[in-house]
Amino acid sequence: MVNAAIVILAGTESHADTGRLVNGLEAAKEFAENDDDELELIFDGAGTQWVEELEDEDHDYHDLYESVQDEAAVCDHCAGAFGVDDAVEDQGLVRIDENEGHPSIRSMVDDDYEIITF
Repeated sequence: MVNAAIVILAGTESHADTGRLVNGLEAAKEFAENDDDELELIFDGAGTQWVEELEDEDHDYHDLYESVQDEAAVCDHCAGAFGVDDAVEDQGLVRIDENEGHPSIRSMVDDDYEIITF
C-alpha cells in the first residue's frame, strides 16, 4: 500500500505548465487505479486555475481529469485568490483549509504520504 499526495501547482500559462498538469493527472490516475493505494490529488496555488479549464468537455484533458476528479481537492485560499470559487463550487470539490486556509503538507507527511508536486 502506498499513500501519495499529488499536488498540482503549475498554472495555465504555458505549454510546460500543461505538461506538468498532464503528468500529475497521469500519476494520480495510476494511484487511483490501484485499490491498495491511498491518493490525495490537490490543486494548489496557480494550479487551482485548471479546475475551471478542465470542466470544459472540449478540453483535451477533460476525460483524464474526469477519471480522477473524485479524488480531487482544492486549496481553499488559492481558489479565491485565483478566482475559481464558482468552478470549485459547481464541481462540488472539497476545499482544504487546515493550515491558515491552505492544505497542511505537514499533516500529510505525518500520515505517511509521499508528496509529489507538479
